[in-house]
Amino acid sequence: MRARVIAADVGIGLRRNMTMTLAVVITTWVALGFFAAGLLFSHQVDTMKGEWYDKIEVSIYLCTAEPSASTGCAGGETTEAQREDLRAQLERMPEVERVYYESKAQAYSNFKDMFEGQPIAENVSTDAIPDSFRVKLVDPTQYDVIASRFQGEPGVDSVEDSRELLDKFFAIVSRLQIGAYIVAGVTLLAAMLLISNTIRVMAFSRRRETGIMRLVGASRFYIQLPFLIEGALAGLVGAGLTVGSIVAFQQFIIVDQAVPQLPAIPFIGWSDVWAVVPWVLGLGLVLASLASLFTLRRYLRV
Repeated sequence: MRARVIAADVGIGLRRNMTMTLAVVITTWVALGFFAAGLLFSHQVDTMKGEWYDKIEVSIYLCTAEPSASTGCAGGETTEAQREDLRAQLERMPEVERVYYESKAQAYSNFKDMFEGQPIAENVSTDAIPDSFRVKLVDPTQYDVIASRFQGEPGVDSVEDSRELLDKFFAIVSRLQIGAYIVAGVTLLAAMLLISNTIRVMAFSRRRETGIMRLVGASRFYIQLPFLIEGALAGLVGAGLTVGSIVAFQQFIIVDQAVPQLPAIPFIGWSDVWAVVPWVLGLGLVLASLASLFTLRRYLRV
């Protein structure tokens, strides 16, 4: 009987304040959307780091016939003896897992394929593309060991590590992630204020009913419960819309579009999405419940 009465009160409250309830739902939806985006960004960064950092290679570019400012190229183009000596040194190093040699012809062919149809592909000669060693390290963080050992060696033009480019890329992604969290924090605060104001209006519009309930001896919890349920429902609906949005994004944007078109990029999977869902639903419920509770304690004293 009591459950039926409370359900009726909740229905009446939601109908009386439908516009404000919709505003709460939409604000919560947007706020939790930014929060979920921040979490998914974090999963995406971790996925890409785990995949790409594991494949980092150090590139040792050898001297060409073209003039170079490198001290290692003072003697001109790298000789066969210098090339074999470099290979032998690399293969003896315990930090090196694998050594792959890319000849000028292979490098030029790869360059032509990469820039096919572009003017730059026609203006670069074979001699301008250096041959190189691609070095896979046991521990990618030990790049400095290779750089300090071979930079300036006879026959070596330059030593480069793709980690530097990845670090710059991940730094940009991290800033985007922080930005998403900041926006999420601001919109979550706005959602809490809106929920608080909505509950306040609901309590004011039903002041006669609550006054009667006080007179007949209803408990504090019994009077406040409908308002708490209304706030929690609005928060859960907003959270549900957020969950639906991230599921749709994963299916239609990531799975259907991004993965087939960008196979080289490791994208987050469904396990990452489902890991975020409990946080979104839990925060939506807690957000609305706390805002409702604090408002009721202040404006609906029993």
